[in-house]
Amino acid sequence: MSATLRSVAGQDEASLLREIHNALHGLRFGAVEITVHNGQVVQIERKEKFRLQPPSGSKQP
Repeated sequence: MSATLRSVAGQDEASLLREIHNALHGLRFGAVEITVHNGQVVQIERKEKFRLQPPSGSKQP
């Protein structure tokens, strides 16, 4: 997992919504968590799960 520092000082609502949209983009399985402190969004965290399936025709143990 990696973290990216981004400045939120002076961000408007459109910028925050764009960041949330980016976190949701392409997410198939997982969660997006938005942390608010003193009425301001301070962190957007994306947790993604990858579902692995056995190749077709293989037997399960």
